[in-house]
Amino acid sequence: MPSSWPEHKASCATIRAQVNRDRLVEHLRALEGERNALTSPHRLAEAQAYVADHLARVGYRVRLHTFTHLGERFANVIATRLADPRTARLLIGAHVDTVVGTPGADDNASGVAVMLETARVVAEHLPEVPVEFAGFNLEEVGMVGSSHYARDVKRAGVPLLGMLSLEMVGFTERQGLQHYPLMLKPFYPRVGTFIGLVANRRSRAFLQTVVQAMRAVPDLPVEMVVLPGNGWLVPESRLSDQSPFWDAGYPALMVTDTAFLRNPHYHRPTDTVDTLDLDFMRRVCQGVVALTASLRSAMA
Repeated sequence: MPSSWPEHKASCATIRAQVNRDRLVEHLRALEGERNALTSPHRLAEAQAYVADHLARVGYRVRLHTFTHLGERFANVIATRLADPRTARLLIGAHVDTVVGTPGADDNASGVAVMLETARVVAEHLPEVPVEFAGFNLEEVGMVGSSHYARDVKRAGVPLLGMLSLEMVGFTERQGLQHYPLMLKPFYPRVGTFIGLVANRRSRAFLQTVVQAMRAVPDLPVEMVVLPGNGWLVPESRLSDQSPFWDAGYPALMVTDTAFLRNPHYHRPTDTVDTLDLDFMRRVCQGVVALTASLRSAMA
């Protein structure tokens, strides 16, 4: 394990207990609704403004990372407290946009809500840790926003301890709806009550750190997979914002309830807040907070 990731401290349980279920619900309700650049651009802009406003209110410096796609300008929302751009940091991201015709509660208001609540807890209880947060745009049309950001981060030489993509983190089931890519099916549970961590081989050390943090959360089953290369043998693994960071050579993970492999409401009008397991979401958020608590307590 890299020296930047020390053993968990005794206070970690106290810190992760600060995760507030009601705040997660508040974010979900605020974000629920189609957020698409083509059919609901005003709603997408409102959602991005909500993310930026929340991050600013809890003490982060927020900027828009702009990029051009098909001749139009778009932006990712980036927030950090770090004054020195050379500081190695953990990047936690979640995409804000949806496909047409869905309120996108699990996909991906759940990921954004967990990101925002993590940011609040970090700001209030772990202000010294080197963390950056990103609300990515245009994920649903091929990880466009995160691809632009990963390239710019790489070009600028920004060091990342690791990148987490929070991709659908709120749905569980106990009826046997859980599916897997064929090559993985024999090795994992038949019901979907776990959070999944998806890594490539280059991210194995980072994965072990995240697994350790998340498995410290009571009643949070965690399953993981390490894929060769950058995940091309399992195309489903590349359908989130960690894949551009894999391609850029950074350690990165997808944190997911496995999306369409579990959730029957995926990309449908029925993807609403009322279908989500809010206690599960809270535990996932506690796991992400536990990861931030495992960072070194002072800048090197």
